Amino acid sequence: MVLLKEITRENFWDAVSIEVAPEQMDYVTSNAVSIAQSKVQPECIPLAVYDDDLMVGFLMYCIDEDDGEYWIYRMMVDKNYQSRGYGKKSMELLLDKIKEDKNHNKVFLGVHKESKAAVKLYESFGFKFNGQVFGSEHIMRLDY
Repeated sequence: MVLLKEITRENFWDAVSIEVAPEQMDYVTSNAVSIAQSKVQPECIPLAVYDDDLMVGFLMYCIDEDDGEYWIYRMMVDKNYQSRGYGKKSMELLLDKIKEDKNHNKVFLGVHKESKAAVKLYESFGFKFNGQVFGSEHIMRLDY
């Protein structure tokens, strides 16, 4: 069963050691940097993606201080566990968690357009490009 779990002292080293495939490295910030970011930006919530007791991925989300909206800052599935449905299931779990907050009705994320699999995944949940670009990331928005 796929679960989202807090990053703790016990699973920290597992979280920083999982990684995407070499050709995907330019699309994803390292988990170590993401966890460090969550310490200086406490609004960021890093979570490990587990299949029962096996860590298979990582994600981080927040309510952005600049616009007051939900953002998915990071999402990755380890190279050894891709194409098994973990990305889809973890996105589903995260969106369910975000949608519990009835004070919001949209969520944003940034993606490299060249990352075709990521774009396809996000579009399958209803995310659409909104025309904004930050650096090399194109912004997608989901209204719910």
